[in-house]
Amino acid sequence: MSDAAVRHLPREIRTDRLLLRAVRVDDAAAQAEAVTASLPELSPWMPWAQAPQTLEQATDNLAAAARSFEDGAEFAWTIWDPTGEDLIGRISVFAVNWTVPKGEIGYWLTSARTGHGYMREAVSAVVDAADQEGFRRLEIRCDRRNTRSARVPLSLGFELDGVLRNDALSATDPSQLRDTLVHSRIR
Repeated sequence: MSDAAVRHLPREIRTDRLLLRAVRVDDAAAQAEAVTASLPELSPWMPWAQAPQTLEQATDNLAAAARSFEDGAEFAWTIWDPTGEDLIGRISVFAVNWTVPKGEIGYWLTSARTGHGYMREAVSAVVDAADQEGFRRLEIRCDRRNTRSARVPLSLGFELDGVLRNDALSATDPSQLRDTLVHSRIR
């Protein structure tokens, strides 16, 4: 984080079909269950999704993310159905630099909820919230082979800035390198 004035994004964002709520520790059981149920779809892309998530891991993860939210360093929301009863994913704005201001958006959905436009809806809502707070640049990065994830930014008017070749290790095989797509939206 920079020395620029820290600002905050909303703790709760509602769309027609979703509730995005700032992460909290008491969501640990729901997150661990969602991650574990979705490992086949998450593991090719997410290094942290290579084994079932334990309650302790989820608790630690959510506690750290909640502290970062309060500090204005990073903003993470769990994504729920409108009633707030069914956790369907998570979205965050991280690598925040308040001097520009800019940040990177990351996300995942449970397997049962993919293919219905939920992530596009969630990302759009987060982009709107970031716009209201004065963000000038938002990025979405993903593995070049993750075509489903790469469609989200393009559907929302992000542009492909470029491909970082051999940029990171493969999530499933650390002996293999992967390419990273960098999409951005500027104001």
